Amino acid sequence: MKNLLYIGNKLQQTNKTLTTIDTLSKNLQRESYHVISASGKKNKLFRLFDMLYHIVKHRKTTDYVLIDTYSTLNFYYAYLCSKLCVFFKLKYIPMLHGGNLPERLKSSPKLSASIFNKAHVNIAPSLYIKSSFEDSGFENVECIPNAIEIENYPFKKRHFDKVKLLWVRSFSKIYNPTLAIKIAKILKDKHMDVALCMVGPDNDGSLDEVKTLAKKLNITVRFTGKLPKEAWIKLSEDYNIFINTTNFDNMPVSVIEAMALGLPVVSTNVGGMSFLIEDGVDGILVRPNDERAFVEAVNKVISSIEDIEKMTLLARKKVENFDWEIVKHQWISVLK
Repeated sequence: MKNLLYIGNKLQQTNKTLTTIDTLSKNLQRESYHVISASGKKNKLFRLFDMLYHIVKHRKTTDYVLIDTYSTLNFYYAYLCSKLCVFFKLKYIPMLHGGNLPERLKSSPKLSASIFNKAHVNIAPSLYIKSSFEDSGFENVECIPNAIEIENYPFKKRHFDKVKLLWVRSFSKIYNPTLAIKIAKILKDKHMDVALCMVGPDNDGSLDEVKTLAKKLNITVRFTGKLPKEAWIKLSEDYNIFINTTNFDNMPVSVIEAMALGLPVVSTNVGGMSFLIEDGVDGILVRPNDERAFVEAVNKVISSIEDIEKMTLLARKKVENFDWEIVKHQWISVLK
């Protein structure tokens, strides 16, 4: 049995969105790996110290250290944790999250080289990140997609008597949630029967901004807050178009889940989205921060029912390849 130490922001219990450290840890445990994870500390400084403490504490029993790596503050967490792993001669594996990581490679080339060149292997959840790293000269990169358990996502054929938009993400500026309100406003002004539901916790105060804009524009929105996976999957049965409004992205699990459920996806064409969705084939990609482009896409969905049915079937077929029972073999190969 391999012993793994997983370093990341384990904040599910603090009203944050479920992340890879939660889902992958559980999946690996089911495959008989012993997984210890850190950290769930709310305070950022305490969280960093807790991460470093766990590396020191478990240095003699750990086979691999998995390190969630993002482009923002967490990038420096990953740097310090990787340095400690090098000091103790531990094999570490950066998990390359965040659609803006390619920009971090450009803005912090020395720190990036220090982290990623010395890694046992770097794991990219998308071909977008993999190709970006390879373009920057990193050769030790493998692509292992974010996994879902496909059996938990019943495919449903949608009906379009009414436009029912579903948005699922944490409320953060990088995900541009106010765009969803602007889309609903234009549809309403066109005298279309439209409903909008936004699922997710507040991350940086954006939720209040979205609610203020919705009130100003007289748009009725259903805000659910953070929901358990099972709850939002059940709720999704009442909606017929999934919108992804983000300005930066990599390989979002929420979009993969929407594709699995049979929801036609309209997403901004940013980051790794074009590596996940083939525009016009298994989803629709539009310009970022462009509500009118979204409205055109919504009109295409509701006016091309047969084409959309084919699109959602192809999307489902694509994401079936992200089922854990398939993806787990890649992890087993990396951790052998």
